[in-house]
Amino acid sequence: MKTAIVTGSSSGFGELIAIELAKSGYQVIATMRDLNKKEHLLKLASAENVSDKITVFPLDVTMQESIEKFKVFVKSLVSVNVLVNNAGYAQGGFSEELTVDEYRSQFETNFFGVIAVTQAVLPVMRKQGEGKIINMSSISGRFGFPGLSAYAASKHALEGYSESLRLELKPFGIDIILIEPGSYKTNIWQSIENIPLLNGSPYELLKVSIMKTLTAGQDSYGDPVEVARLAATIASNENTPNLRYPIGKGVKTMIQLKNYLPWKTIERIVLKKIKL
Repeated sequence: MKTAIVTGSSSGFGELIAIELAKSGYQVIATMRDLNKKEHLLKLASAENVSDKITVFPLDVTMQESIEKFKVFVKSLVSVNVLVNNAGYAQGGFSEELTVDEYRSQFETNFFGVIAVTQAVLPVMRKQGEGKIINMSSISGRFGFPGLSAYAASKHALEGYSESLRLELKPFGIDIILIEPGSYKTNIWQSIENIPLLNGSPYELLKVSIMKTLTAGQDSYGDPVEVARLAATIASNENTPNLRYPIGKGVKTMIQLKNYLPWKTIERIVLKKIKL
């Protein structure tokens, strides 16, 4: 029986990825910070007849004590074939009004948390001579958006870390993979909608413009199950995976635009899109 570990499994992509991996035959360790949020995952597992393949384990990727307990647990496993680093959130806000501590908190979860969990799993994968580590990035890891500077910065850092890690671990039979979703029906955009602007903020009109653009495009947002199925397919495929898997409407086009157009042209396109 192959084993997969998924962080941030209480909702969103993580919850769905845990289910899809279980359906693919993996014994899934679904970790989450708050075990009180496990019921929805367990209901989904029951509906898909994979309850026996899901084990919930408490893990706060930002707390060293929690990481140490996780390390002990990992050592007790026969094998760890797949790790999906999904735990994360999107800190919305305009840079001038965000505190440095808010930036630090964003990185503690989205970046340093990934490193801590990966380091806990690597000795097992290296000993067994194989493994796949799927890091959940974002189009924001390739393209910065207004109102999401903290989130985009953390995902850009994740991209660079993953590139280096892939090269380091190739000799040990371990593959690093980045999944880069675009706009899906998850709660990430609420982080912009719920931005607490300061009184008299000069960014009020910018926030309104961004939200109008996002709201207008909501009907075209993808089903997050697509991303979960991609993760399960990558995990189960015996062929050597690519480093990057962009997914979602318009994502590949956006990446191509950034690769080939001058930045000034990109600025004009983005600002026109949000009508500024």
